[in-house]
Amino acid sequence: MIEAKQKMSLTKRVLLGMFVGIVCGFVLRNFFSESRFVSDYILNGVFEVGGEIFVASLKMLVVPLIFVSLVCGTSSLKNISTLGRLGGKTIAFYLTTTAIAITLAIFTANIFQPGAGADLSAASSFQSSHAPSLGAVIINMFPTNPINAMAQGNTLQIIVFSILFGIAVSSSGKAGERVAAAFVDLNEIIMKLVVMLMSIAPYGVFFLMAKLFSEIEISAINNLLSYFLVLSGTLLLHGFITYGLFFKLFTGLSPIIFIKKMETAITFAFSTASSSATIPVTLETATKRLGVKNKIASFTVPLGATVNMDGTAIMQGVATVFIAQAFNIDLSLADYGAVILTATLASVGTAGVPGVGLIMLAMVLNQVGLPVEGIAMVMGVDRLLDMIRTAVNITGDSVVTCIIAKSEGEMDVDLFNDPTAGDKEEELHLKTLGDQALDPAKI
Repeated sequence: MIEAKQKMSLTKRVLLGMFVGIVCGFVLRNFFSESRFVSDYILNGVFEVGGEIFVASLKMLVVPLIFVSLVCGTSSLKNISTLGRLGGKTIAFYLTTTAIAITLAIFTANIFQPGAGADLSAASSFQSSHAPSLGAVIINMFPTNPINAMAQGNTLQIIVFSILFGIAVSSSGKAGERVAAAFVDLNEIIMKLVVMLMSIAPYGVFFLMAKLFSEIEISAINNLLSYFLVLSGTLLLHGFITYGLFFKLFTGLSPIIFIKKMETAITFAFSTASSSATIPVTLETATKRLGVKNKIASFTVPLGATVNMDGTAIMQGVATVFIAQAFNIDLSLADYGAVILTATLASVGTAGVPGVGLIMLAMVLNQVGLPVEGIAMVMGVDRLLDMIRTAVNITGDSVVTCIIAKSEGEMDVDLFNDPTAGDKEEELHLKTLGDQALDPAKI
């Protein structure tokens, strides 16, 4: 039994934890819904505490991981002008995939018409906070206090400070070399922390899924089944077909191998519904499994988690068409063009704002004159769809990361094609920890 458990890969254990959690949540909801003990001590006790601790642990690593990895990557660049080229290509790819995503969403929503016959006359009002202007976002990218930016988890400010710090390190001669070496060692230690956390991931995923699926209202999905199916289908179409074609076209590598390597990160993203919380796993997957050099991944992954929102863009496209159909409002080609442009720019313009998906949707609806109250109707199934959107988002981050790395000659193709890449290191690390725990001389 122990040998069988040791042979099971991390991905399989995480998927098993997710499946068992979903089943457990449904069983507790349908058979123990009246039990005070189950509600107080199991669902709101063990499951909630375990799940929240797991997500908090992931978020705990985000700030040090972004800072240390970016400093390492930036300081290792021999030519600082390379950074400008990397940034330009990365932003261009992110905006392109976002524009394609929302175009695809509008196209599929108009074909299947999920809002035809829907009744939104009773939709309650929805109040959305105002999103900052693009100019304000650019200004706010530059921190007045980098320590405060780290304390608040402001990803864009951390990225800017880390890049500037890394450039200073690379320009400081011998002193910079010593600091850079220290950061390389520190980066290795933080990545080991990620591996340690991933070893308990199956339990964290179980807690999250069991808690969530004990609360999901199936009736909400039934009432919005057409919307749910069109949106989830479009997300999967973009995730597999669009990204697959992009990946094959620009890297020449196998999209199937890529998806297999991404299984663990996708499962994490689905479970947490947070691109930012998944950054440690996405970065570990990109460098250890996909073969991307840290100098590329440390820049593209955190940036993608902040500004690349293809899944959210798809939601905006489908939801906009759904709400227009439900209220019997016809949209012109100019309106659809405005939706595409607004949502694409908003993917950058609202980066880092809490409730970004709903804020962006409210912006789009206001742009084409649709009632914002319609958002209240689709919110019933948004939590589950948000999990799928996040999985699509981090997949897009990793696709662009591989494309940029391949174009810069910073991708280890042999490592990418190695089906056991990453597994050996994790097994060796965990075994070493066990040996140290059992050896009194090493305690």
